[in-house]
Amino acid sequence: MTTHATAVFEVKAWDEKPYQEIEGRSKFTRASVTKAYRGDITGDATAESLMFYLADGSAVFAGLERLVAELGGRTGSFVLQTSGTYRDGTATCDCTVVPDSGSGELRGLRGQGRFVATHVDYPNVPFTLDYSFE
Repeated sequence: MTTHATAVFEVKAWDEKPYQEIEGRSKFTRASVTKAYRGDITGDATAESLMFYLADGSAVFAGLERLVAELGGRTGSFVLQTSGTYRDGTATCDCTVVPDSGSGELRGLRGQGRFVATHVDYPNVPFTLDYSFE
């Protein structure tokens, strides 16, 4: 049985640094991010993302995020694999719970999540996760 969870997250820290520029038009960056979740998911997360910015300011990104949280009355941790885009002030991200990454009462967690964030959403970005347990 799949359960639909809704939450919001707040970015507590964002440390992004370029590590390669291409002819001054585009660049690669790495961001270390911390977040706090509340709602059907309550807890804290740390994430690492790699981004590639195009000359027009749009970007693509991929990363991993570890949440130490309560979900559906269960506590533990799990890892999300993330992939998204940033364009015209909107970040769109799809994520998947990494199989076998759940610990504690979240062992066996499976799921798919998503957020769409604009500057209007900050500091509370809506997040959804459809999940089940094996």
